[in-house]
Amino acid sequence: MKIPADLAQTLAAVVDEGSLEAAARTLHVTQPAVSQRIATLERLTGQVLLIRSRPARATEAGEAVVRYGRQVSLLESEAASTLGIPEDRPAPLRIAVNADSLATWLLAPLARVAPELGSTVHLHREDESYTAELLAQGAVVAAVTTRAAAVPGCTVTALGRMAYRAVAAPGFAARWFPDGATDEALRLAPVVDFDRRDDLQSRWLDARSPGAAPPRHQVPSSAEFAQAIALGLGWGLLPPSQRTGHALVDLGEPSLEVALHWQQWRVHSADLTAVAEAVAQEARSTLEPLSPR
Repeated sequence: MKIPADLAQTLAAVVDEGSLEAAARTLHVTQPAVSQRIATLERLTGQVLLIRSRPARATEAGEAVVRYGRQVSLLESEAASTLGIPEDRPAPLRIAVNADSLATWLLAPLARVAPELGSTVHLHREDESYTAELLAQGAVVAAVTTRAAAVPGCTVTALGRMAYRAVAAPGFAARWFPDGATDEALRLAPVVDFDRRDDLQSRWLDARSPGAAPPRHQVPSSAEFAQAIALGLGWGLLPPSQRTGHALVDLGEPSLEVALHWQQWRVHSADLTAVAEAVAQEARSTLEPLSPR
């Protein structure tokens, strides 16, 4: 049994747009036509592929079909561009990226390569430990991730590492750490976390003062996270580029390193190749090289 490409693309459109009605507008067909295509696809595969919720979501089986549909759309867009066939909406390059990379080094290579692309770039911000999941689900075509093992159907390129240090504003350090980052001080001094998935501060605490449970703020924006630390809301870990320009007090060892890799679909796409090369080149000049194992 072959999966018809147009039906797979329809399922992907429903998931991307969030509903059958919105997908119908994007595909320039009627809502009943979209519903009929999904029903046909589920009958052909013998599985439920779509959870008809708000927003609509793919089932585990449906994710594989969505990924196929997006790959077809990407290749079709590139073929149309090569042949000079105009398109209303070329398939975008969906890329998952962690907040710190987005805030510090990733936008520059994307901006440089954008004029050469036949499509647009859609960035999905996610914790670097979870971006590979979006890739595996077919939600994105590429990801900046901490995962070194290839997602099935993808290639991996090592980018480099971001080194983080625990820092605090001078006034904050004078108040909470007059004798340095002692166990007692670390149990009381407020911490700034990015969000509930951010474990950098917890890892540093576990190394310095196991069992410490200080009060915790959350600031879910990379630039504002660094600003919150610089303003004295709490202490936290920052990479070098976000420490520059701020008078911060270093709280001491350990340094925490986050190794980053680029993973992308194993498809022949000129646009995706151009983006990958630009990202890798920028990483070599911006990030620290990965430590040998």
